[in-house]
Amino acid sequence: MKTVATRFAPSPTGPLHIGGVRTALFNWLYSKNKGGKFYLRIEDTDKERSKDEFKNQIINSLKWIGIYYEDNVYIQSDKIDDHINVANELLKKGLAYKCYCSSEEIEEQKKRAKQKKIPYIYNRKWRDKSETDAPKDIEPVIRFKSKVEGKSILKDLVQGKIEIENNTIEDFVILRSDGSPTYNLSASVDDHLMGMTHIIRGDDHKINTFKQIQIYNALNWKVPSFAHIPLIHTIEGKKLSKRDNASTLDDYSKIGIMPNALRNYLLRLGWSYKDKEIFNLDESIKYFNMEGIGKSPSKLDISRIYSMNEYYIKNINENDLFNFLINYCETFQENIPDLAQKKIKKSLHFLKNKAKTLEDIYKNSKFLINDNVKIERDDKKLLDETAIKIIKLFSDDTNKLSNFTRENLEPIINNLIKKNNTNFKGVGQPLRICLTGSRFGPGIYDILCALGKKEVSKRLSQIG
Repeated sequence: MKTVATRFAPSPTGPLHIGGVRTALFNWLYSKNKGGKFYLRIEDTDKERSKDEFKNQIINSLKWIGIYYEDNVYIQSDKIDDHINVANELLKKGLAYKCYCSSEEIEEQKKRAKQKKIPYIYNRKWRDKSETDAPKDIEPVIRFKSKVEGKSILKDLVQGKIEIENNTIEDFVILRSDGSPTYNLSASVDDHLMGMTHIIRGDDHKINTFKQIQIYNALNWKVPSFAHIPLIHTIEGKKLSKRDNASTLDDYSKIGIMPNALRNYLLRLGWSYKDKEIFNLDESIKYFNMEGIGKSPSKLDISRIYSMNEYYIKNINENDLFNFLINYCETFQENIPDLAQKKIKKSLHFLKNKAKTLEDIYKNSKFLINDNVKIERDDKKLLDETAIKIIKLFSDDTNKLSNFTRENLEPIINNLIKKNNTNFKGVGQPLRICLTGSRFGPGIYDILCALGKKEVSKRLSQIG
């Protein structure tokens, strides 16, 4: 039995879309589950729109989420000659033909189809015409001779049996008038040359699959197995596009979503295994199968992504979480000094409380990173006479402490609450504002113990 081989074949015409990441993930997991191989092919034949920056972003995105491919990246434009040779072979065998229709003729055919409210299908004008009738001023395209009778049947690994009337598949272009190959030709040739056994992609490619199978059959190539996975929709039920917010991996890494959490979310987006929600990497590979993929579109739910990320933040090894956090800060926020890093690592057990993202942890950590506290205007308004009096009393009492611990701080705070006829918030909130610059953040005891007596005394002495 042939070793399973899958591929992910994006075009570098924009940042990698979240739907593309899920397609790559499903291909990768399937090949790993079967002990096979997974390849990356960059389909860069659209020279005007293809950019190296997007190619690099695709490669880096897959690396970030933990998807690794075999060998070097397969670059489609390097194989153009192979694609053209196949087109000429089909032409020589009478399985393709030159079409001399002008662009105006094609537009007129499309216009008529639109008026009749029927799908446009090229009228096959040049299918059986002699080239002696060809106009001299038009460079022809080469069209594949599609079947015109009967039905084609696809045994899709996700969608099941799909039938299509052959006369609904037009004689599609395989070489443009400038001699460049089209997607359906290039993809078919590349998949054959790469030895692909399974093509797993979005269900918007179903019609392309029927076209590509005809190319395979015409050349007596072994047809791979096909699986068409439903597209991802927005929460409103619309097709997700690159223009939507949070549609690329960069959008998620910038806000501090961790790769393991996003990978787990994308795995469960349209796939299930029993009632299991959380999958580590080994489990993802072990349990992944085609049977678990649903047939309906899935909705991208950002709140669910936050929830998944929060789970990983709470349950991940703290050394690993710290490394993720520092890498995130250095990439998107700031370089954190070594001393502050040590404080953060020591305090991570509470800094991660209620945090849904690495950005939340970073914000919770800012009072440990920045020595100079900047109090926002709205928070400053809360520091009234009573609040400042409580701060001074607290400072006087804590300066006498030899051990700056929660056990020793609690009686001081409880005494201040009682003496000033207030509550815990009445003491904790002004202290938090003075020590961190914000009324929001970690618990006051955690803040006090993380800073230590000397730093607390210094920060409180600046209020008055």
